[in-house]
Amino acid sequence: MKDDVRMRGFARRHTVEAALELLDRHIQPLDAERLPLRSASRRVLAADVESDVDVPGFDRATMDGYAVVAASTEGAASYTPLPLVVIGDSLPARPFDGTVASGQAVRIMTGAPLPAGSDAVLPAEWIDGASDSANVAALAAVSPGKNVGHRGEDVARGTTVLGRGRTLRPQDLGVLSSIGVGDVCVIRRPRVRLVITGNELLAAGSSPTGYSIADANGPMLKALAERDGAVVDDPWLVPDEPEAIVEALHCGSDVVIVSGGSSVGLEDLAPTLLAKHGELWVHGVAMRPSSPTGFGKLGSSLVFLLPGNPVSCLCGYDFFAGRAVRTLAGGSKEWPYRSIVAALEHKITSQIGRLDYARVRVVGGRVEPLAIGGASVLSSTTRADGFVIVPADSEGFAPGTDVTVWLYA
Repeated sequence: MKDDVRMRGFARRHTVEAALELLDRHIQPLDAERLPLRSASRRVLAADVESDVDVPGFDRATMDGYAVVAASTEGAASYTPLPLVVIGDSLPARPFDGTVASGQAVRIMTGAPLPAGSDAVLPAEWIDGASDSANVAALAAVSPGKNVGHRGEDVARGTTVLGRGRTLRPQDLGVLSSIGVGDVCVIRRPRVRLVITGNELLAAGSSPTGYSIADANGPMLKALAERDGAVVDDPWLVPDEPEAIVEALHCGSDVVIVSGGSSVGLEDLAPTLLAKHGELWVHGVAMRPSSPTGFGKLGSSLVFLLPGNPVSCLCGYDFFAGRAVRTLAGGSKEWPYRSIVAALEHKITSQIGRLDYARVRVVGGRVEPLAIGGASVLSSTTRADGFVIVPADSEGFAPGTDVTVWLYA
């Protein structure tokens, strides 16, 4: 069991890099499950999908017109029309069962099978004659293969259509359906329990009264974990009592995220309890905010101890808990934020030896710092467009420096 650091401060803090390296050794994608295709959007493939069929499975028309032998239209023009004899029709799922010879044509609709003997489709607007006539004339020439979709041009039999680790998009589901896949093997979504601690907390959305405050971290963490691919239990509000916290930790979920009680105060019980009943790998990280963050394991559950201050909670989730959730769900461990590079309008000051998470705005293409401190001021993140990371080996950035901004949306 780790030493009890309450009211004594951290003996040491892990660097962010060391904490991430340790975490990465303990996380990998979960096992697979099979799902109906209709339920697989945004899920991650657990295995490659190979096609057993060609798509399309036959040569077909890509526009309405007349299936012809291309060579028989050579020289056709509006001033020298070439006669064609219409010998039948080819419709979707109702092909023409004869053979087209030179000088003949078959009326054909988009998607209909190309008749034997023909090798091109003459568009309807290039034909002179009534649509129901047996005798028409070509007003232009077509080359072999023109307006024809060839067998297997979309998907060829034996090819890998989608690879393991791909997050399925709506168009992917369409392709899978087109090759006859009715269900897919995907990475199981991690189940996450949220344990929100604090005697002062009211249920989310409650009107704050007296010395109580409404839970802000529960709704935020639930949305973050669902964004990253988790199935999230409704947040548990748990008093700062050892028995209640221990009971909440013993849940069998893949991930338990504890908000609050992670620091070194008298009522910061979570680190000591995790160390006693499970394993506490990290407690204290050299970063601002979120330095009291910790994580470890209890039974089969990964447990993350996040500070109760909302900005610290957000930062700790994105750096550590979110990384685990995304990896378990089969996704990328990296942040799900896009980034831009822009010049600083004003300086950002930091301290050597500590990583800083600076909230910023982007105004007129320039980056304006809002806050590094203020771990309890959650509105600093709603006023911000994103954040800039100041590495631990830097004292900050001077005005005019190009910095990477990670955008919240």
